[in-house]
Amino acid sequence: MRFDWRQKVVLITGASSGIGRSLAVELGGRGATLGLLARRADMLQEIVGELENKGGRALALPTDVKDAKAVRAAADHLRASFGQVDVLIANAGVGGTTGARDFKADEVNDVININLVGAVNSVAAVLPEMVGRGQGQLVAISSLAAYRGLPGSGAYCASKAGLSSLFESLRLDLRGTGVDVTIIHPGFIKTPLTAGRHAQMPFLLELQDATRKIAHAIEARKKSYAFPWQLASFVRAAMLMPNFLYDRIAARNSFRE
Repeated sequence: MRFDWRQKVVLITGASSGIGRSLAVELGGRGATLGLLARRADMLQEIVGELENKGGRALALPTDVKDAKAVRAAADHLRASFGQVDVLIANAGVGGTTGARDFKADEVNDVININLVGAVNSVAAVLPEMVGRGQGQLVAISSLAAYRGLPGSGAYCASKAGLSSLFESLRLDLRGTGVDVTIIHPGFIKTPLTAGRHAQMPFLLELQDATRKIAHAIEARKKSYAFPWQLASFVRAAMLMPNFLYDRIAARNSFRE
């Protein structure tokens, strides 16, 4: 079945900046109707205005993804305004910098609550209606960091590993329902999340290039898509490495400061 964004109502979480904002502009330009969910109402309204000036349709949904009832209410508002939610892009996420020598439970909890629990809340807000209609698509913006632990990134890696596993389980459970599941594993992208880092970030991608790759993977209804291929290939190879070798390589290549 041909994918036509003009027939899609898309809910994007974490839509106020970075990948979320870029996807909103890209998909709005392709004709999608958008529900933009994030905490910063003023930034959401700015994007809505930009899209509407170009003839698009969008709705600002200022909401904290950690609040399950509020996310459900936002999805209900979007459905009441435009009829249904065809695609969920669970994108809301933060980086986190807690390492073992400065381990703080509240910081780790916050990263996991936004990156993983926020996605759980988002799925719960749209999935029953998708299954009821026999049509829909769940998209997780995960990370190549989901594959193995990285120095100084325990909370982030754990949250993304959990996110990928969650959506993979959903994909298996949803076979035959008409609801597709796509897991995106990007590498390094020029966003506010990576801005200001002095550490080397191999194969760093421009945001617009990454956005187009993500949009194409959603259109193709890919089950999983990891990019750029050079870094994705290394990460997959690292999954097969014995621990002593992986530890030696990873310890010398922290992507944080």
